This record gives sequence, structure tokens and C-alpha cells, in this order.
Amino acid sequence: MKGMILVIDGLGDRPVEELGNKTPLQKANTPNLDKMAENGINGIMDSIAPGVRPGSDTAHIAILGYDPYVVYTGRGPFEAAGVGLDVKVGDIAFRCNFSTVDDDFIVTDRRAGRIKDDTSSLIEELNKMTIKGYEDVEIMFKESTGHRAVLVLRGINLSDQITDADPKIVGKPPKTVYPINNSINAEKTADLLNKVIKESYKILKNHPLNLSRIKNNEPPANVIIPRGVGLVPEVEDLNKKYGINSACIAETGLIIGIARFAGMDIIDVEGSTGSVDTNLDVFIDTILNAVNNTDHDLFLVNIKGADESGHDGNAEEKMRFIEKIDEIVFSKISQLQEIVTVVTADHSTPISVKDHSADPVPIMIYGEGVRVDDVKRFNEIDSVKGGLLRVKGSDLMNILMDLMDNTHKFGA
Repeated sequence: MKGMILVIDGLGDRPVEELGNKTPLQKANTPNLDKMAENGINGIMDSIAPGVRPGSDTAHIAILGYDPYVVYTGRGPFEAAGVGLDVKVGDIAFRCNFSTVDDDFIVTDRRAGRIKDDTSSLIEELNKMTIKGYEDVEIMFKESTGHRAVLVLRGINLSDQITDADPKIVGKPPKTVYPINNSINAEKTADLLNKVIKESYKILKNHPLNLSRIKNNEPPANVIIPRGVGLVPEVEDLNKKYGINSACIAETGLIIGIARFAGMDIIDVEGSTGSVDTNLDVFIDTILNAVNNTDHDLFLVNIKGADESGHDGNAEEKMRFIEKIDEIVFSKISQLQEIVTVVTADHSTPISVKDHSADPVPIMIYGEGVRVDDVKRFNEIDSVKGGLLRVKGSDLMNILMDLMDNTHKFGA
């Protein structure tokens, strides 16, 4: 028996007045998800714990059976692994923004106009960077999508115990980075990062791509602002831990990075955008091909668009995207044989909050041999009545492994 954890990112919500005080999932027409719920077992899930607002990163770490309070040191390492940097235990990693600063080094656009240009030429120049006095530290940049990038520092006597450089708002300069503790390593790393930020401006301000953007009245990507620092952790291999052969199908570098740390194979999805315009037809074809034609027996799947709509506060768009997933994806997922499918979310992203919340998310398990409860619809309210009751994300892998008949008896 194979298994699949299909995460609809940011699916959970709260009642929305314009939807008749229903959540987007409640209001959406989802006959396929409802059919699966009616023939499966349902409940609600706290990704981390009740009352804890999970990030997508910490939620997925927990869902895969790891302790996020041990494994998670910051978002940077997972972003770096997700874009293909060969990070090593002990590296210090950051997620970064290409941003725009003026001649006074004041941030005028944190995302450089949400730059769509190929930023690899900017990265090529940044990777020539050396900082006087820090020749023993390797400085590595890698572009991600749009305005995003990553930075990795590799060397001895470095620390992740430093503050963020992101001012979070325009009209201020990048924040000066400070050590959080009084260690020499933290002081060294903070000083180095401050120099890296200033040096990035010197390198990028007259880059041909930025001169072209200025000519076209577009904000130049003329500085790198790091955030989300983390020490690259040592992570137990998921396949060895559970005796499986696993793969990940996801749209975002963050989730792909977590999967890489866990030792999962990565299956790319062409046409995926991480937004509501992602190509769901290609997405489901990729899932079906992986399930039917590979020797993987566990799949982690993440579909992102609903989360984006939640962050944008767009209830109608979130509801329509859920309906689109139901029609294109779950109409075929529900037909799969010899696989146990978990459908859930990593967190709630309520329209009213425009950010993650600690509201529990619906969870449903569907497949041969699964107990069937009396729930008829898959949503935040109906699922509460299900036989799974209320579980934590850290329970999920053990539950799924048992349903896959991939566990051993504890005791005599």
C-alpha cells in the first residue's frame, strides 16, 4: 500500500461575511472532496499544537514526523536547499530579497518592483564578492523566483545568533545586524553580514540590468537584504526513519528544501507558479505518473494557491481556487487504487487576518481499509465531527504508516 499526504497550503479559514459567514472551503462546491470525506475518516489537526501559529516550514517539518523545535533553526537553510544550493551542516543560510534603495540607502521597494527579469546575471556578479578581513568565509548567493534569493555563509567560527536586516517597511534603510548574544562568533557574523549588504549595493547599483530597469522606470534590484537566518541542521533521513522510498511534488523552494533535507526525491512540476494560475492539469498528471509509474511509496504534495489568496484577503478567489482543485485534482485522486491519501492543510490563512493563524485545519484520510465515519462534507466545521477527532501534525506519519501496514508492534 502506498501513501500520499496532499497539503492544500493555507486552506483553513474563518467565517467570511461576504460568503454568508461561511469559510471559503464551506462555501465552495467540492463534490469530489466531499465524496472522499464521506468514504473516509475525518478530523481536525493542529500542525504544531493548539494555539501555535505555524509557518509553512515548521508545519511541514511536523507533518513529516520531525520535532520542529529541534529541527527548525530558521527558514534560510530550507530556502537555500530548495533552490539547489548544496548546503552543509554548520553553514549559515538566509533567505533574501532583491530590494531597491535610493542614493541615501533608504529602501524604496522591498521587492524591487516584484522583479520578473532573470536575476541570474545579478547573482553572477554577487558571487564574485569578497570582504576584506573575511577571506576565510565562502559567500554564496543563488537566485530563486522573482525578487527572491538565498545567501549561504560557509566558514569557521560563524553563528546564526544575529538579528534580521529586513526593515519590513519602506522609508528606512536596511537594519543594522547585531549579535543576539555576546559571543565572538555572533559578533563576527553580524559584522560580516553588514558588510555584505553594503557591498551588494556597490556591485549591483550600476549593473546593466538595473540601468535598463531605471531607463524603463522600473525599480532597480540594487541591494540584497537577508532575513530568516538559520544554522543548517542535521536531519534524520525520512526514508531510513520509516523504511520507505519517498518523493515530494511541490511548487515552492521552501517545501522542496524541507523535502531535500528529509532525503526525499524531488519530482518537478512544469508550469507550476505557486499561485492561483498554476497549471493544475500538469500538476495532477505529474501526481498520477509518480504514483503509477515510479517505485516511490510515499508522496508529499503541496499545492500553494489558496494560501496566496488568503494573504491577499481575497475570499472569492480562494473559494474559486478550491473549486478548481476539486474539479481538476481530486476528481482523479479519488479514483486512485491501493493508496492511502491524507488531505489536509499546513495551516489556516484566514481572509480576515491575511496571515497564518492557529485555527486547526480539516484533515481527511481516504483509502482501502480506512474506517468510515458519519462526516459528509470536507470543511473546518463538519470535519470536527469525524472519527479522527483532534490530532497534531506530529501524529500524522505514524497514523499513515500504520494504515500502509508499515509499522511494527510496540511490545509483546
